Amino acid sequence: MLIGYMRPDQDDLDCKHQLGMLQEKKCTKIIAEAHASAKRRVHLEDLIKNLNQGDKIIVVKLYTIADSTRHLVEILESIERKGAYLQTFQEGIDTSCTAGYSFSHIVKHLATFQSDVISEKTKKGLSKAKQKGVTAGRPRKPDENVQRAIQMYESKKYSLAEIKNETGISKSTLYRYMES
Repeated sequence: MLIGYMRPDQDDLDCKHQLGMLQEKKCTKIIAEAHASAKRRVHLEDLIKNLNQGDKIIVVKLYTIADSTRHLVEILESIERKGAYLQTFQEGIDTSCTAGYSFSHIVKHLATFQSDVISEKTKKGLSKAKQKGVTAGRPRKPDENVQRAIQMYESKKYSLAEIKNETGISKSTLYRYMES
């Protein structure tokens, strides 16, 4: 049986992209988590618990099924114990093929997977911060301090160290404001 599994991520919150790809693959059954959270993945747990020998779980990318490299290893071991398989679109992995992967392919996919995990968590954090009205990045220096630092610099009466001590504006920040 081909079983599609999907869960929301920052680039596909409503899972439409994943659903289209899984339908294209003619999955017998498609299971969707209602949330993107790493915790409470009840549908995934049920899916793995109820796998039969020869079943194949199909996902768009590794990040859909696991939240960390360790989590991925645990899931792969559970699937293997059941005599089932995993297939991914993005990475082109199909554990039912007997012509295994070279070590370099495995390492490349794991590195990409880890990057996806970090990227997804960063996007979630930025999205939550944005919803709370927090802006990302280094806070801007108050304009009056910058103007005072520029005036001090242009007067040629102060050293860069004195300007920094007086205004809190570093040499690189001062030069950047003067260029713009």
